[in-house]
Amino acid sequence: MDRICVYCGSSKGGRPEYVLAAQALGRVLVEKDIALVYGGARVGLMGEIADAVLGNGGEVIGVMPEYLIDKEVAYEGLSDLRIVDSMHARKELMAELADGFIAMPGGLGTLEEFFEVVTWAQLQMHHKPCGLLNTHQYFRRLVDFLEHAVDEQLLKREYLSMILVEEDPGTLLEAFDAYQAPVIEKWMHL
Repeated sequence: MDRICVYCGSSKGGRPEYVLAAQALGRVLVEKDIALVYGGARVGLMGEIADAVLGNGGEVIGVMPEYLIDKEVAYEGLSDLRIVDSMHARKELMAELADGFIAMPGGLGTLEEFFEVVTWAQLQMHHKPCGLLNTHQYFRRLVDFLEHAVDEQLLKREYLSMILVEEDPGTLLEAFDAYQAPVIEKWMHL
């Protein structure tokens, strides 16, 4: 893997563990010679992971819609900051650039972006790994809900298995290295 896209909060959240996890993931990416692709902001967990990658000599590619740059949240010291016209163009370019996708703690935008690429994987539009960095059990209730969706026969277990969940950044990236997308012939019951 050459590049990993990380979705995370534009806030630092309410726990220091989230900042520490962003810094740890940034260091592990550099150790594994993997570039960071992310939303391009200098604030919140987004800024923390970018700082960690840059501070350890790694490459960071930010992708940001022009209207957010006008709000002065763009990280101007990145290896590469790409300006796009819209959020749709941002998500498309980030997905194109990345070899895998990680969601860290974040809000609605983080979840929306992550679940879009997972849905694309479900539809076999890509075969890249998708994972949750479950820092301080942030995603526990979300994973429980997804298990509930399986129990209710609204989500196939095979699709749930496409979401790798780990608490440690290094362990998550090892799971990415071993990942093989499932081959599922029929994706819905008629």
